[in-house]
Amino acid sequence: MRLGELAAALHLPVPECAGPDRDPEVTGITHQAAWATPGDVFVAIRGARFDGHDFIGQAAARGAVAVFGEGLPDGVTSQLPYVVVPATRAALADAAAELAGHPSRQLTVLGITGTDGKTTTSCLARHLLRSAGRPTGLLSTIGYELPDGELRQPPAHFTTPEAPQVQAILRDMVAAGAEDAVVEASSHAMALDRVRGVDFDVAIWTNLTGEHLDFHGTMERYFADKAKLVERAAHAVLNADDPWTEQLLPLAAGHTTYSADGADADWRATGVVEGPDDLRFTVHGPDGEAQAVLPMIGRFNVANALAALAGAHRTGVPTAVLLEGLATFGGVAGRMEMVARQDGDPRVIVDFAHTPPSLEKALETVRVTTEGRLWVVLGSAGGPRDPSKRAPLGDVATRCADVAVFTEEDHRDTPLADILAQMERGAREAGRENFTSIGNRVEAIRYAVAQADRADTVVLAGKGPEHTLERDTETIPWDEMDQAVQALALRRTRE
Repeated sequence: MRLGELAAALHLPVPECAGPDRDPEVTGITHQAAWATPGDVFVAIRGARFDGHDFIGQAAARGAVAVFGEGLPDGVTSQLPYVVVPATRAALADAAAELAGHPSRQLTVLGITGTDGKTTTSCLARHLLRSAGRPTGLLSTIGYELPDGELRQPPAHFTTPEAPQVQAILRDMVAAGAEDAVVEASSHAMALDRVRGVDFDVAIWTNLTGEHLDFHGTMERYFADKAKLVERAAHAVLNADDPWTEQLLPLAAGHTTYSADGADADWRATGVVEGPDDLRFTVHGPDGEAQAVLPMIGRFNVANALAALAGAHRTGVPTAVLLEGLATFGGVAGRMEMVARQDGDPRVIVDFAHTPPSLEKALETVRVTTEGRLWVVLGSAGGPRDPSKRAPLGDVATRCADVAVFTEEDHRDTPLADILAQMERGAREAGRENFTSIGNRVEAIRYAVAQADRADTVVLAGKGPEHTLERDTETIPWDEMDQAVQALALRRTRE
């Protein structure tokens, strides 16, 4: 596609340039000069710390053929054709979709957003659609999958990849024969227009609780960014138990509601029975009443199941087929994932819970089937992440568990001692001393596993399926499940 054709498709002015090629062939787009390849448009984004205009020369040296920007700063020139755009991130997303051929228009796309439950609901929806015989792709925090089911990782890690990567992954799904795509849409992705170029058919809303306020500033802005998914989708599946849903209803072009807590909704669950290995409940939906089995623990997963059922049903899959698929769901890595154990071992569970509400839900869930004491090992992120949840995490951990072990969790350049002190303060202000702090996460896990009795349960919270641990200025490989296995093995050698 020529630059002029791309500009016309985006309703942008055709650029003037003194160079020999005013209308070069465009093959890609990027906002990172270091990622530029021959034929790319370079998008010069002005950020809080850097101005992309300072990197035009680097992008040109790597083969970029044009620049998109909101206007050249005084004293800055461009040796490449320069297209003035109203908003750089929007232009990045719109151009990426145009260059990829708008792959989402060839798919039925389910978008999932919310503070908690996004990944589980995404994986459930993907599983339900595939179980119904529909080739389905997945783009989630855990990576992305084509219809073949193989988990892959994007070139650079974001909760949701940047717009060109999103479009490339969707294009690969189409090329691999996908009919449906499940896309986990974070609030950052919505705010930064990473998924702006995706045509969403169904938006699924899980819930909204305090998180990422360091980025969004207020709960109202956090809500507004997530609500963009509901506004853009042709239909919305909304949680009737979430107080924010009332504000979403007028934003949705059409909606379906669900409730796991007895509210009046299109999809409801009653008679929930929590077993040691599964959840059983009655589903009340558009096709009538039926029995459901979900091979997961955690009553909160009933809501995730209802959201996925309602979303998949919206694409045309009958309820009976969906419930057959639900009974065969294999779970999600790092979400209430139980570590294999031998006789004499305590039960060890790896879970991604890292906010006060999600941690409380996780510990309350595990408490139901714990015979002895309940332990939790957890930390809180440092760096630019929201510090306001650290003391509440300490409060929840010591209130819901018998013993809490505070430790590291991606503290980055924030002094670990400060983070631990804030978590300890949350416990002490509530009048509790049932905690200890061990800065090194390996040592913390081994301590809890070694001290636990065989009837106890140890929950390793916060890291879940993540593959790295950010310690000071260093990023090291990490595998929480492997650390749990090693801790159990070490415990056996000491008995």
